Amino acid sequence: MIVPEPIERYAEEHTTPPSALLARLAEETRATLERPEMLTGPIEGRLLEFLVHASAARRVLELGTFSGYASISMAAALPPGGRVDTCEVEERHAEVARRYIEEAGYADRITVHLGPALETIERLEGSFDLVFVDADKPSYVAYYEALLPRLLPTGLMAVDNTLWSGRVLEPDDSEPTRAIVAFNEHVRNDPRVISVMLTIRDGITLIRRRA
Repeated sequence: MIVPEPIERYAEEHTTPPSALLARLAEETRATLERPEMLTGPIEGRLLEFLVHASAARRVLELGTFSGYASISMAAALPPGGRVDTCEVEERHAEVARRYIEEAGYADRITVHLGPALETIERLEGSFDLVFVDADKPSYVAYYEALLPRLLPTGLMAVDNTLWSGRVLEPDDSEPTRAIVAFNEHVRNDPRVISVMLTIRDGITLIRRRA
């Protein structure tokens, strides 16, 4: 989290609260899964829902399903016929996500792909309206390069954790930190795109291709 906790709480209190199902999903995630801090949460979940709604995205790709909070949030704003493909490497995470996706009534619009995200990207065909990247940090540049050419001209890429709890200012020598710093510089210096880094939760960067 980047902003002070009281401000984060205030922002959450003034954001439309999540559905009862998402609240239960968050509760189970915190109680039963390792690294519950990876949960998307109510503010970012609403932001992702807004991005799908505002862009009228019909085809969404998510890298890093975890317990399915973001997938369900985005699916709620899909137009008729829209789909979310989401990639997860942990079977336990996928099991929780699929259970809640089924309960939400979104099994017909969300597909959970189990396995390495880059392999799934290669198997999927076509282009995407919205891509949400929240998977393993050392692969961020590889994901970006694989998906940027497949982003529609009006499409958006949203990349999570790009402020990395502030460690981007004084990077340590850990692989994830170095990967986030390298990714941020890669995007900053890429003439193909326009980007904006937002101080929401742990930092989220929005990217679109230049016309």
